[in-house]
Amino acid sequence: MRRGSTPDEHSGGGLNDTTVGYGEDFSKALAGLDASVSREEQEAIAALPSGSALLVVRRGPNSGARFLLDSDLTTVGRHPEADIFLDDVTVSRRHAEFRRSGSTFEIVDLHSLNGTFFDGVRIDSASLSDGAEVQIGKYRLTFYASRRDLRQSSGH
Repeated sequence: MRRGSTPDEHSGGGLNDTTVGYGEDFSKALAGLDASVSREEQEAIAALPSGSALLVVRRGPNSGARFLLDSDLTTVGRHPEADIFLDDVTVSRRHAEFRRSGSTFEIVDLHSLNGTFFDGVRIDSASLSDGAEVQIGKYRLTFYASRRDLRQSSGH
């Protein structure tokens, strides 16, 4: 997509294969996103392939950081080898895991000291829904599912 154009202005016809054309489906898919989602984040979320998701740090250290969930197991913690390294004393070395099954994700707390929270409630594990807030230590992350998977689950 050309810089400065809106998704509906550009159909992608005749350009290289990496150009994506967005239309009404794009607008509908993004309609549910809250106003705090930047244009750049909207485009990243819209580009997610089926079976993947995006975490965006909304509060805490590294605010604005994004993490792609695209494997069956993604580890989170203060351990340097964690897939998602969150460097703060409020995060356990091995704090939590994101587990994927098909196109759905769940978060599982690994008996962390400060716990893992899903939409404000401390959990052992929880299935994640689009727009859900996950808190790990000082970090508040918003979970965004692939728009392709959301369309499939809604029958479109």
